[in-house]
Amino acid sequence: MTAKSKKNYTIPPGADIGHVHLKVSDIQQSLDFYCGLLGFEITSRYGEDAVFISAGGYHHHIGLNTWFSKNAGPAAKNTPGLFHTAIRYPSRKDLAAILQRLSEKNYPITGAADHGVSEALYLDDPDSNGVELYWDRPRDQWPVEEDGSLKMYTRRLDIAGLLRELK
Repeated sequence: MTAKSKKNYTIPPGADIGHVHLKVSDIQQSLDFYCGLLGFEITSRYGEDAVFISAGGYHHHIGLNTWFSKNAGPAAKNTPGLFHTAIRYPSRKDLAAILQRLSEKNYPITGAADHGVSEALYLDDPDSNGVELYWDRPRDQWPVEEDGSLKMYTRRLDIAGLLRELK
């Protein structure tokens, strides 16, 4: 492949991230979090050491396995690896509902932010894998710079305003 052909390639616009596959220490503990708390559903199991879960009947959005990590401690924060898995909710009201659920279950939230293009909640799964729960604002509401480029930022999330979506 020549330098010119590498430079001109862009991924097709319809491409997306189909799923993430996580190494976890305990399958049941992870299922309690992803299915019991967040509401994903099991679509299939692969022996005793792997399970696949989804939202809305897709074959799988998240794979969980203990093939190399059974009973292991969390990965060190200062090493390369996954920063977080982002789970996109279809609406602001849906994000408000999961925030309320997390609050009712006393599940710790590690952060919350307005990024201009989206609003997000941050938490950790039982293995300290970062999880972002968010919704995207409609594209015509995304902030832009004077030159037309996208302007993303991190500002305080209006939690009270988010929860008003449930009224």
